[in-house]
Amino acid sequence: MYAVFKRELFSFLSSMVAYITIAIFLLVSGLLLWFFPDTSILDYGYAELDGFFSLVPYLFMFLIPAVTMRSFAEERREGTFELLITRPIQIWQITVAKYLASLVLVLFALIPTLIYYYSVSKLGFPEGNIDSGSVIGSYIGLFLLGAAFTSIGIFSSALTKNQVIAFVICAALCAFSFLGFDYTSQIASFQPIESAIANLGINQHYTAISRGVLDTRDLIYFITFSVLFLLITKLIIGGKR
Repeated sequence: MYAVFKRELFSFLSSMVAYITIAIFLLVSGLLLWFFPDTSILDYGYAELDGFFSLVPYLFMFLIPAVTMRSFAEERREGTFELLITRPIQIWQITVAKYLASLVLVLFALIPTLIYYYSVSKLGFPEGNIDSGSVIGSYIGLFLLGAAFTSIGIFSSALTKNQVIAFVICAALCAFSFLGFDYTSQIASFQPIESAIANLGINQHYTAISRGVLDTRDLIYFITFSVLFLLITKLIIGGKR
C-alpha cells in the first residue's frame, strides 16, 4: 500500500497541475480574505477568521475535484489501471493509498494559510487578541471537510476515465453534500423532520466543529461519511476488476 501511496503522491508533486491548483486556491482565498470589499477582514474590523473558514468550503468544491479527478481516471485512460489491479495488493489498499495521497495534497494547500492566523493575530489590538481555540477547531473542521470531499473525489474518479467528467461529478456531489440537505430541509413538506434532514448534510457538522467544540458525534459523522464513499469506491473498482 505504501508503494502505491508514494507513487501517487510523487505523481502529484511532479505534475504542474497540482502546484497550479494549490496556487490558485491560495491566491483566491488571499484575495477574498484581504482585498475584496464584501469579505475583507480589514473592512470587517475584528481579529477573527470566521469569514475565511466560511469561504474555504466553497473553494474546496473546486480544489479537491481538481486534485482527485486523475486518481483512477488517468490510470484507466493511460491503460495502467489493469496493470495496477492485477498486482498482489488488495483493492481496499489501492483505494486507501490513493485517498491518503490526495488528502496529503489537500493538507499541503491548507498549511500555507496558517500565515493568515499569524497576520490577524499580529494585527489584533492588543496584539494576539484572537480566539485561538476557535481557529484550531475551524482548522480541524476544514481538515475533516477536506477528508470527506476527498473521499467523494476518489469515488468520482473511479466512475469514469474522463477527468473532466470526474471533476464535474465530484464538484456536484460536494456541493450537494454540503448544501443540498440544508435546502431540502427547508421544503415545506419536510418541516416536521427539518432538523433530521439538515443533520445529514456536512454543513451542520462542519459549522459545529468550527465553533471550537469537538463533539464525538461530529467526528463520527465525518469518519463514517469518508469510509462509506471509500467502501463504495472499493466495490466499483472490484467490479471493474
